[in-house]
Amino acid sequence: MPANRKSRVPVYWWRRLSQILFLALFLFLFRMTDYQGSDEIPYAVNIFFRWDPLIAASAMLAARTFIALLVPAIVVVLLTLVLGRFFCGWVCPLGTLLDASAKVIKPRKTGPAGKFRAGKYYLLALILVCALFGLPLVGYFDPFSILVRGLTLSVDPALNASVSQPFDYIYQSETLDFMAPVSEPVYGFIKDRLLPYEQKFFALALPSLFILLAVFGLEKIERRSWCRNLCPLGAMLALFSRFAPLRQHPGGSCASRDCNTCRDICRMGAINEEGVISPGDCNLCLDCVAECHKQIISFKFRKTKRKPAAAGVSRRGFAWTLVAGLALPAFYKGRALHKRPHPELIRPPGALPEEEFLDRCVRCGECMKVCINNAIQPAFLESGSEGTFSPVVVPRIGYCEYNCTLCGQVCPTGAIQELALSEKKEVKIGRAHFDKNRCLPWARGIPCVVCEEMCPVPDKAIRTREVKVLNQKDEEVTVQQPYIVFELCIGCGRCENACPLPGEAAVRVISGGESRDPENQGYVLY
Repeated sequence: MPANRKSRVPVYWWRRLSQILFLALFLFLFRMTDYQGSDEIPYAVNIFFRWDPLIAASAMLAARTFIALLVPAIVVVLLTLVLGRFFCGWVCPLGTLLDASAKVIKPRKTGPAGKFRAGKYYLLALILVCALFGLPLVGYFDPFSILVRGLTLSVDPALNASVSQPFDYIYQSETLDFMAPVSEPVYGFIKDRLLPYEQKFFALALPSLFILLAVFGLEKIERRSWCRNLCPLGAMLALFSRFAPLRQHPGGSCASRDCNTCRDICRMGAINEEGVISPGDCNLCLDCVAECHKQIISFKFRKTKRKPAAAGVSRRGFAWTLVAGLALPAFYKGRALHKRPHPELIRPPGALPEEEFLDRCVRCGECMKVCINNAIQPAFLESGSEGTFSPVVVPRIGYCEYNCTLCGQVCPTGAIQELALSEKKEVKIGRAHFDKNRCLPWARGIPCVVCEEMCPVPDKAIRTREVKVLNQKDEEVTVQQPYIVFELCIGCGRCENACPLPGEAAVRVISGGESRDPENQGYVLY
C-alpha cells in the first residue's frame, strides 16, 4: 500500500463498515420474518421495502392514495438530495452482495458507463407510467423484491434442506448414533439462529432463483452492471442525486492526464475521460479517493454552477417508453381473463380487492416466508401474467392458521391489511365444497369425518348427518356424510389440507364467497 494512501484508507473502510452493518441488518430481519412461536412480530422486518422510493412511488401512483407505511422512503429521498446516490453504495444489500461477488465473478471490463446506462431510466419511466394506469410492474424489477423473493422461495428452503440433511442422517443412523451427543446440540444452535422455523416448499422457486442469478450473472459483463444499466431504483436515486451539493472536488480535470487509475477502478463507471465524476452514476464508494496516488480527488459540499449532467435519455426513446406505458395497461385490461376471477385465486386474509391488491403488491415474498403452514404460495397465471409471484393460498399444500395474523404484519405496502385476530377470524377468503364423486362417505359408503374434526371454526362449518347408503359391495351401511354450512365457512383450507385421499382432495376451497369481493359469491363448484 503506498504511503500517501494511509490518510485515505479510513474513509474507504467507513463505506465497507456501513455495507456490512446494513447487510447484517437485512439478513437479521430476513430471518426474523418467520414464525417465532408468537403471533406478534416485534421488529419492522419490512423496513427495507418501506424506505424504497421506487416502491413508494409506484404503489401510491397505482393506488392513487397516500400510503403511510411508506413514509420512510421520503427520508431516503431527502438524504439523496443532500448526499447523492449514497444508498446504492452504502446501504443496498443487493449492491453489497454484488460487490462481494466481484472476487468470484470476474468482470470482463470496468471503466466508464457504457451506452446502455440509459436503460434504467426507460425502465423507471415504464414502471411509473404503467403503475399510474393500472399495470403493476415494480415487483418484477425492484432490487429488494428480486433479492427477498429469490432468497425466500429458493435459497432459504435449499439452505435449510442441505444443512438439516446430514444431521437427520446421523439421527436416523444406528451406526452413527455415537455422534448424537455432539450433533444434536450443534444442530439445535444452528436451527435456532440460522435456519427457518420449518422446511418449506414453494412453486416458482426455480424462476425466482434464475432471476436472482441473472442479476449476478450480469457482473460478468461489467462490474455493477445491474446497478449501472437496469436498476430502476438506482435510476430514481440518480435523478435526485444530480442536484446533491456533495460533489467531487476539484470539479475539473485531473492534472495527471497519463493516469487512468480512478476511471479503471470505478465500479459504477461514473468517471469520464476528463476525470469528471457524474453525480447520477457515482454511488460514493470512495475507491477513487483511496486509490488516487496524488490525493487529488475528494468530496465536499459546494454549490455548482454547472447544470446537472444529461442522463443519456433520448427524446425518441423516452417518447416510445411513454407510449408503451400507456398501451400495455390497455392491452392487459382488455383480456377476458381480467373479467372473471379464477376459482383457485384465494388471497390471504386481509387482502384488498383484486385490482387494488395487485396495484399495491410488490411480489416481495414476505407473506410467503412468514406463513406458518407454508400455505401462501406465489401465483403463476391465476390472475394473469401481471399477477405472477403475487401471494395465493394453496390449501392442499398448507392451510391458513385460524389464530394467525402474521401475513398482514409483514406486508410493506398494505396490500394485505393488518387485522386484529378477532377481525381475521371473521374474514372469508373462500368457501369449501365437496366433490361427492370422491368423498368416501358420499361415493363409497366408507366412514370418514376427518374434515369435520379438523374444521377450526368454533361452531363447525363442516357438519355431518347420519344416512344409510349402499357401499361398494351393495351392502346397506350407516355413515356420517359431511356437508358445508356456507355461512360459517371462512375458506381456511384446513379441511382440504387434511383430506386423506391421495392427489386432489374430496373437499376443495375456491375463492367464491370471499369477503373482499361481493360479486364473487358463487356457491356451486361441482
